[in-house]
Amino acid sequence: MSFRGVHHLGFAVNDLEEAVSTYGRLFGATLEHRDRLEQQGVEAAAVLVGDGRIELLAPTGDDTPVGRFLARRGPGMHHVAYEVDDVGATLDRLERSGAELIDHAPRKGLYGLEVAFVHPDSVHGVLTEVVRPG
Repeated sequence: MSFRGVHHLGFAVNDLEEAVSTYGRLFGATLEHRDRLEQQGVEAAAVLVGDGRIELLAPTGDDTPVGRFLARRGPGMHHVAYEVDDVGATLDRLERSGAELIDHAPRKGLYGLEVAFVHPDSVHGVLTEVVRPG
């Protein structure tokens, strides 16, 4: 298992259009990709800021993971994603090391990523995603 580094930071937002515009205006962010993932209840936009990537997440409804997050905590930091070589092998290693997994198998994420989430209780309160570009 090899962690390549931070792939992106995910931010929950109420209004995706406004958030994309704000990051462009304030930080010169450019839109890399935008998609609606019905199975995850989210519309997302990946924006590039310099050499970094931010994923802006707006819920498609109140009773979705991001919708519930916004209701509890409001807009802001949602998760950190680390790029790995093999999501399945990484999940196996993390579980053997005592991590509580949200996903026990990889699933499809934004712009073809293979993704899985680790419960924030295992990572000092931070929802953590492991990703492999597709």
